[in-house]
Amino acid sequence: MFSLHDVQHAYDGEPVLNVPEWQAQQGALWLMLGPSGSGKTTLLHVLAGILRPASGQVAVADQDISALSPSAMDRFRGKNIGIVLQRLHLIDSLTVMNNLLLAQYMAGETQNPARAREVLASLDLADKANARPHELSHGQAQRVAVARAVVNKPKLLLADEPTSNLDDERCVQVLDLLLNQAKACGATLVIATHDQRIKSRVPNQYALKGAA
Repeated sequence: MFSLHDVQHAYDGEPVLNVPEWQAQQGALWLMLGPSGSGKTTLLHVLAGILRPASGQVAVADQDISALSPSAMDRFRGKNIGIVLQRLHLIDSLTVMNNLLLAQYMAGETQNPARAREVLASLDLADKANARPHELSHGQAQRVAVARAVVNKPKLLLADEPTSNLDDERCVQVLDLLLNQAKACGATLVIATHDQRIKSRVPNQYALKGAA
């Protein structure tokens, strides 16, 4: 589903990422583990095509993403990759429904309100379709961010530290949410985290040790 080979990156000449090899199959569940500063968010951005690494090869869904132009990468990401970032980046001027429809539009897909309603219903958000993000609780907003990430049935679902600041009960709920949505899409799931509470729930783990 994706493969990385000799991927390295640096900021201002300071190495922050070194991934000799990592491959994942379609539908696999992965944790990307590592302490703060080990490059987890950087690697997540590389997998998403948001960041082009200084060197190395990155392929997602049999596509060498480094070969894509910025506009082609945006379309590819919209169709194939769902992302839940630490900052949710919901557009507050749009309703929940229109946040999801915008994700379809940006991917070059036909806007499909029925699909958006289906996803919202699966996340117990059917009654929030016409709400705006500022009217939601944090938990509801996080679920909307997941809905937006999966509305296009991505092949790869990425989540950046989704549980680290949550209590134990909410941690379990959010992890269940991600696992269930990945299964529903048949997506490969990668959760970047240093949260040790979820290690037993995800069978595959890739540990970053930094770039040294």
